[in-house]
Amino acid sequence: MDEETLERVRAVVAAIPPGATSTYGRVAADAGIPGRARLVGRILAEDGHDLPWHRVLRADGSCAPHIAQEQSARLRAEGVLLVDGRLPRDRR
Repeated sequence: MDEETLERVRAVVAAIPPGATSTYGRVAADAGIPGRARLVGRILAEDGHDLPWHRVLRADGSCAPHIAQEQSARLRAEGVLLVDGRLPRDRR
């Protein structure tokens, strides 16, 4: 991964406003790397501590299992409520 890709992904995630969400796939597409959702996840895991990483969900509206508790708590604090661990379809 090159520095330009990293910065584009970071910019897309940074632009997600409080109370809103996106998906790894949507972030990848918006950053110009469609089909690279896993790369977005890796970037956020390695270099996303200062970004609103909690606003990025899996394609089915769920949190990543290893961070689900913290992610859902952060989303709840912004008024985003998950139902049965997922963002309702009409909110995606």
